[in-house]
Amino acid sequence: MTQPMTRRTLLAAFAALSLTTGLMTAGCNNAPTEVTATPPPPGANASPDASKPVASGDKLVIAWAEWEPAKQLEKLAADFTKETNIPVEVQQIPWGDFENKIKLSWSGQDPSYDLIVGDSQWLGKGATESHYVELTDWAKTNVPMDDLAKTAVASYGEYPAGSGKLWALPCMSDATVFAYRKDLFDDAKNKADFKAKYNRELAAPKTWAEFRDLAEFFTQPDKKLYGAALFYSKEYDGATMGFDQVLWSYGGKLSDGKKVEGVINSPEAVKALQFYVDLKKFTPPGSENYYFSECLRDFQEGKVAMAQNWFAFLPDLTNKSKNKFADQTGYFPVPAGPSGQFVSLGGQGISISAYSKQQENAKKFLAWFSKEDTQKKWVELGGLTANNKVAATDAFKKATPYNETFTASVPYLKDFYNSPNYSELLTVTQKELNEAIAGSKTPKAALDEIAKQHQSIMDAAK
Repeated sequence: MTQPMTRRTLLAAFAALSLTTGLMTAGCNNAPTEVTATPPPPGANASPDASKPVASGDKLVIAWAEWEPAKQLEKLAADFTKETNIPVEVQQIPWGDFENKIKLSWSGQDPSYDLIVGDSQWLGKGATESHYVELTDWAKTNVPMDDLAKTAVASYGEYPAGSGKLWALPCMSDATVFAYRKDLFDDAKNKADFKAKYNRELAAPKTWAEFRDLAEFFTQPDKKLYGAALFYSKEYDGATMGFDQVLWSYGGKLSDGKKVEGVINSPEAVKALQFYVDLKKFTPPGSENYYFSECLRDFQEGKVAMAQNWFAFLPDLTNKSKNKFADQTGYFPVPAGPSGQFVSLGGQGISISAYSKQQENAKKFLAWFSKEDTQKKWVELGGLTANNKVAATDAFKKATPYNETFTASVPYLKDFYNSPNYSELLTVTQKELNEAIAGSKTPKAALDEIAKQHQSIMDAAK
């Protein structure tokens, strides 16, 4: 949800990765030192001293971005303080400064932060440059690892992928999802008209082909209504996260592990991008600039029948003061394509800073945070949990209207490159995909250019 800010930094709710099916490890990479600031997500306003580090003393300081989950974590941490007499501050850094501030603290070996809720693609830099404390052996005896979803542990804590070495524990995760207007789908006339045109019942789609028909059906510009709002933006990873799940569902790949040319621009990939580009005619004008905030806005304003977003932002759709369709909003997982179903992944882990002077207390916090009882409290605050036992409870499943959709999405999660060159690869992908979406380049030409540049980046990194 990334820089601009990383996606996982922008996005997420605490993970309920309760299944252990195969998952490409989240982008654990060595992000470049130079970072471009991006605007904060909707509603994020900096507090007066939020961006000023405080020196670590007896108080544990957790660095995170400024948003609601960080506030919830601080509320949760109050229980830790009661139990241990160790004060905890979740220092909320404005979104536009977050990545820059962490990278600066690393370069100066600053002890201000004891724990960092950092993007999974920061793991490469954190591990290879010794900014994070390795947790592998400690976690085996201090954290209920068997209770944590293997996919969550691998995706947000492991580097290199498949090594078993842990530099973080799951803290937050996210996935793409669709919201839809149940009032439109349940309307009797709409049901009759849809069945007459497409010879099937009007219902939430299970495949991208069904999604395409629904988007076409609900596109009625004369009524100021469009079929869908999708991730098309060239900002950080918008177009990439929107397209990759379509690419994979059509049988396409980012690479074969050794080469990119002939893979990312394969016939299957070109067909997938053509499909994703063709959906634009069922989206509102200017949608080539849409990412999560625009998709959220258009759904709340009643401009679209379906909208893509991250689970992190769905609370705004359940809030009646923000979404007049709150009682009529349903949710469905990202649809399947001809070659399978895939859902783009986002999220973060929580790591101990190598420069912290309170590493033992930081470990106490991580051990406490991972406990089943703590995770139950987290769910009560509105979070999602990586603890399989908690995630399996009815209390969790019914905590929000979309928790079950999240759980249903888990087996299909997959991510962009797990590479130290993540940012360079992403920059190229974003530019080329957006040009294809905007119509200034054909899908094939865009993918050919991605293949060429990605191959060059990977060859240079060998």
